[in-house]
Amino acid sequence: MLLLRVPLLAILVGMALCQYSDYDYQPVVEPPSPKCNQECDCPTNFRSAMYCDSRNLKFVPIVPTGIQYLYLQNNGLEEIKAGVFDNVTDTLRWLVLDNNNLTNAKIEKGTIDKLTALEKLFFSYNQITEPIIPPSKSLDELKMMHNKLTKFPGGLLTDKENLTSVHLQHNELTSESISGAFKGPKKLLSLDVSHNKLKKLPVGVPSSLEILYADYNEIDSVGAGYLNKLPSLQYLRLSHNKLQDTGLPAGVFNVTSLIELDLSFNKLKSIPEINEALEQLYLQANEIDKFELTSICKHISPLNFSRLKHLRLDANNITSRNMPPEYSNCLRQASDIMFE
Repeated sequence: MLLLRVPLLAILVGMALCQYSDYDYQPVVEPPSPKCNQECDCPTNFRSAMYCDSRNLKFVPIVPTGIQYLYLQNNGLEEIKAGVFDNVTDTLRWLVLDNNNLTNAKIEKGTIDKLTALEKLFFSYNQITEPIIPPSKSLDELKMMHNKLTKFPGGLLTDKENLTSVHLQHNELTSESISGAFKGPKKLLSLDVSHNKLKKLPVGVPSSLEILYADYNEIDSVGAGYLNKLPSLQYLRLSHNKLQDTGLPAGVFNVTSLIELDLSFNKLKSIPEINEALEQLYLQANEIDKFELTSICKHISPLNFSRLKHLRLDANNITSRNMPPEYSNCLRQASDIMFE
C-alpha cells in the first residue's frame, strides 16, 4: 500500500499546481514600501503617499524614492532646502503645502523647480509674493490662494498644456501684474482671481475657459466683445466691484454660453442686456430704479422667452410694482424673483 500512496500523492500535488497554469495565475507581489521619513506616516494601504501634515515641522523632510503624493499642510514650514525632492523629481504627482509660513526667499533652487511630473500644486495660506511654478507639463491644478502675490509674470504657464484650474484669490494682484499670465494653457477651464486689486478683467485668457470669478476687486468696466472671445464661458462672477452703466457697452453680456451672471453689489442703475439662455442673474445691492423688459426679452412669443430661473433684485430702488404686465410671459420659467 505504501508504494501506491506515493504516486497518488504526486498526482494530487501535480493537479494542484496545474490548476494555476490553466488560468495563467500570477501571484501578486506588492512593491516594497518606501522608506518613510521618521517624522511622517506612510500607510501600508497607500504606499505611494507620505503624510507629514499637522506636525509642527519647520522644514520639508527628505522625500524617499517611491513617494507620489506628499502632504505637508498645516505645519510651520519656513523653508524648503535643496535636495529634499531629489529622489522624486520625476515621480512626485501631488504636493500639498497649504497653511505654512513659506516665503520665496526660503525656497531654494533645486526643489520645486525640479519636479517634472507634478500634477497638483497646493500652495495656499503662505507668504509668497511671486508664484512658484514647477517645470512639469502634467500640471493640471494650481492653487495659491491667501498669499501676498503682487505679480504673475507672463510665460510661466506657457507650456502647461494640461492645466485646467487656477486659483489665485485673496492676493494683491493688479490688472497690470497679470497681463499675459494666462495665455499659455489651452485647456484652462476655471480661473479665480477674486479678492485682488484688479481694475479690469484679465486679458489673454484662453477660449476654453468655462468659469471666471473676479468678484471683490476694483473693476469698473468690461471691454466690448470681451465675452465673445470666451465662447465656452458659463459662469461669470463680478460682484463687489465698481461697475456702472457707463462701463458696460451695449450687449456685452448678451452671449449664448452664459448660465450664471453675478453683478451684485455694484453701482448699476439699470438691468444690463442679457441673453435669453441665461438661467441665474444676481443684481442685488445695486442702484437699479427701473425694470426694462427688453433687457431680458427682445421678443416674446411661444418660442421666444427668457430661461431665467432665479433673478435677484433686492436692495435696489425697485419693487414688484415696477414690473410691466407682460413680464410673466417673458419670465415664464422663473421660480424665484426676489425684490426684498
